[in-house]
Amino acid sequence: MRFQLTARTGHPDFLDLPWDVPLAEWDHPRLVEMPMGIHRHIVRTVQYDDRLYHLKELPRRYAEREWRFLRHLKTEAVPVVDVVGVVSRRLSPDDGPLEAVLITEHLEFSVPYRLLFLRQEHRTLRDPILDALVHLLVRIHLNGFYWGDCSLSNTLFRRDAGRLSAYLVDTETGELYDELSTGQREMDVELAIEKCAGELLDLQAAGILSPNADPFELGKELQERYHSLWAELTTDEVFGDDERYRIHERLRRINDLGYDVDELELVQDEPGVTRMKLKTSVVEPGRYRRILRDLTGLDAQDHQARRLLNDVHNFGAWLQQTEGRSLPEAVIAHRWRERSFDPSVAAVPEELRGRRDPVEVFHEVLDYWHHWSAEEGADLDLPTAVFRYVDQVLTVLPEERRIAPAEGDVEVEDDLLEMDADTGPLDRDAVREAADADPRTS
Repeated sequence: MRFQLTARTGHPDFLDLPWDVPLAEWDHPRLVEMPMGIHRHIVRTVQYDDRLYHLKELPRRYAEREWRFLRHLKTEAVPVVDVVGVVSRRLSPDDGPLEAVLITEHLEFSVPYRLLFLRQEHRTLRDPILDALVHLLVRIHLNGFYWGDCSLSNTLFRRDAGRLSAYLVDTETGELYDELSTGQREMDVELAIEKCAGELLDLQAAGILSPNADPFELGKELQERYHSLWAELTTDEVFGDDERYRIHERLRRINDLGYDVDELELVQDEPGVTRMKLKTSVVEPGRYRRILRDLTGLDAQDHQARRLLNDVHNFGAWLQQTEGRSLPEAVIAHRWRERSFDPSVAAVPEELRGRRDPVEVFHEVLDYWHHWSAEEGADLDLPTAVFRYVDQVLTVLPEERRIAPAEGDVEVEDDLLEMDADTGPLDRDAVREAADADPRTS
């Protein structure tokens, strides 16, 4: 058996796989079935201990391009799947050449678009999917990457504090430039509209998407939202000497979108008139994620990070009022994690931990905490809210960490549902142990 494997460290060596056989003919104990989007190439999934890896068979030149592009985009903090390796120069037992194989790690708690529409009514997905796709397109365009194949099938979605974050999956048709022209960006957006509309029409034909939804109207709105976000992040702004406050307003709006501006250029072309220039190369996403990671060590999506930071500040205000003194931000963050976040997540029974990732669990707990307190007209404590959330909400949600291909999907309403009897008993002791943790009211 002859082949060449280029791989990142920290993963299996994959040497026990039958690389001298085309993927379509594999019959190996490591193979597992996973739901997949529509692909032009053969894709199989293998399991090593608790980790899943997707293998895609394609011509060597495309595999090596995709390997290079995914690694580059990852270093630029663009949300993409983790590429692990590429296997090339494969030969069959009779020395016939075989196509290369790209290896990527499974993105846990990610959901394909078809499954999202199976589980939720399209009106609740409309804005989250549009926003997620727009932010993904803008982020790759800021990095000079032309996708050329933006579609729902080539995107994975993860829950992000009640919204969605989009992850790029397939880059084999992409091109990397120092900077994209307006024409290149517009072409990428037009292709995205065409491909996404076609996929939504397929969902309508399958009876998954409501016939009342207009895929082409959604495509037009995607284009409008893209132009609006791109303009906010990159367009020069002209203001007079008595309008300097507009600098701070613009920067605040950009920060609110989750982006940083490390430097800006102010140019006076004529007396009394200043032009503020923002270069795309200095606009970086992930502002709140970095702050949260630095403070707490937690890795989260953009909207999740903002929500958790708000709760850290809320906890800090309560803590300082209780102790009657100011405390360093690092101390507040440490106590918040020790007394609020960690006990809440630990209270989730083992058999339910694949239904939401830990950060999304805490976000949803906060939502229901405030909802229940307002509904009852009394302040609940956090441990009680965790207990109710696990008992009444999490037990009826479907598995999302790893989705089985033959999973029976049920529609989950936004309001509280009855407990699923097949889930097993709730670990009530774990919830009780949190009672001395974060006693804040809502």
